[in-house]
Amino acid sequence: MDVAALEMIRSLPLWEGRPEVSVLKGGITNRNYKVSDSRRTCVVRLGDDIPVHQISRQNEVAASRAAHAAGISPAVIHHQPGVLVLDHIDGKTLSPEDIRSPAYLERVVALVRASHRETGRHYRGGAMIFWAFHVIEDYAATLAAAGSRHASKLQDLLRISRWLEAQAGPHDIVFGHNDLLAANFLDDGNRLWLIDWDYAGYNTPLFDLGGLASNNELDEAQERWLLEFYFERPLDAGLWRRYQAMKCASLLRETLWSMVSELHSTIDFDYAGYTADNLDRFQRAHAQFRHSEE
Repeated sequence: MDVAALEMIRSLPLWEGRPEVSVLKGGITNRNYKVSDSRRTCVVRLGDDIPVHQISRQNEVAASRAAHAAGISPAVIHHQPGVLVLDHIDGKTLSPEDIRSPAYLERVVALVRASHRETGRHYRGGAMIFWAFHVIEDYAATLAAAGSRHASKLQDLLRISRWLEAQAGPHDIVFGHNDLLAANFLDDGNRLWLIDWDYAGYNTPLFDLGGLASNNELDEAQERWLLEFYFERPLDAGLWRRYQAMKCASLLRETLWSMVSELHSTIDFDYAGYTADNLDRFQRAHAQFRHSEE
């Protein structure tokens, strides 16, 4: 437990008496804590803006409020610079194995579809655009300027990214979550919740769907089912091609995110291992996509 964080959390004007504070594991962009007093239990997320990842905490707050209004995410209790306090959901954090199970996958995709349709209606203020191909270009520039150990890979990765962008259109636009890791889904025993809106912004739904599939290692049959269930129509060759392009983009963006985090993050996490895993999965997905196009 970080002593300064503990003192700051206990100083927030929210608690009745002296609150109990414990660390919530798993955050790789924020530091998260479970805080309980005599009235309620909350989650406190500590994190400032992260310009190298294009994270604006004001956007995160606005998206979190919009997602709560849409019935997707827990309520925002309090915020101030560097601090976001949310209602605590007493439930199970999903794993990739959970997401892959038929019992969960249908519920998860239904929640993502509802989020895409409803969250943006409740967003207030200027909203962000999250365009994976711009993010990839920006990350590559950051890595090159910093002399990253991955610098020699960048030109080839940018060439692939630009080819993927050409394959991915035309695009529908929704308000996306843009970080559909299994750990961002909670099951309280009655319903699912979607949390952590650091990267929220308008995007193609195929980025979220591709990210959901790649982050949780769905097989091809599950991916085809996912697209038909989400879009409520039979899958055609054009949609399948565009989806595969965005799935590759989601893996490439995650790879470069980790490369940048190797340089800039102070959170105790194996970013080098995460980079290697995502780069391998990106290369396999890209090779499969190119083979299918031949």
